Amino acid sequence: MKVAIIPARGGSKRIPKKNIKNFYDRPMIANSIQAAKDSALFDHIIVSTDSKSIKEVAEEYGAEVPFVRPAELSDDFIGTGAVVSHAIDWFQENVAPIEFACCIYPTAPFLLASDLQESFKQLEQTKSKSFCFSVARFAFPVQRALTFNEQDEIEMLFAKEAGTRSQDLKEVFHDAGQFYWGRVNAFLDNTPTFGPAAIPFFMPRSRVMDIDDEEDWQEAELMYEVLQKKQGR
Repeated sequence: MKVAIIPARGGSKRIPKKNIKNFYDRPMIANSIQAAKDSALFDHIIVSTDSKSIKEVAEEYGAEVPFVRPAELSDDFIGTGAVVSHAIDWFQENVAPIEFACCIYPTAPFLLASDLQESFKQLEQTKSKSFCFSVARFAFPVQRALTFNEQDEIEMLFAKEAGTRSQDLKEVFHDAGQFYWGRVNAFLDNTPTFGPAAIPFFMPRSRVMDIDDEEDWQEAELMYEVLQKKQGR
């Protein structure tokens, strides 16, 4: 059995009600639910939330909300792993065993069903690995990053690379923050996601956006407009 788990707590502070705020024509979380539905991969699509409002919206768009997320898993400091493990434990105790779970973030408006399908295929065919998650290439060489010391003087974060040509620097990627496919035992055993147990699913930067504040939201809307125009919509 394959289950999608969408973690969506109600306490967003930088963008109030971020998970259900309208992104163009529908609540943000509806995009993630729809991508999961369109993939036709999942036996169940579950939203883990502590919010009645999010529960109502999630159910309206076709997800299940079979439990209320406990308060101790709903504050600002709880990681996604604990939330996903709780949902897996609840489902296996109350419904049925799970073989694969996919954590899909509720703020992933550019996620496509094909991303979920192709990444799952990669994981399923790579028996020795436990996870497959989205990654994207940094838009600039991170080896050129700058920081400031205690005297507010500029310093290179990677000073030893100061004399290296940009084209000779190693290409670097980051977690795209869209989804995490995993074998259930790996989630429950707290196997490190960012390590040898995982394989990457590469996504173009044009469809990757970490939406944390209002500026991010506005940039995401502009990206969405451009993508829609490219697709002739």
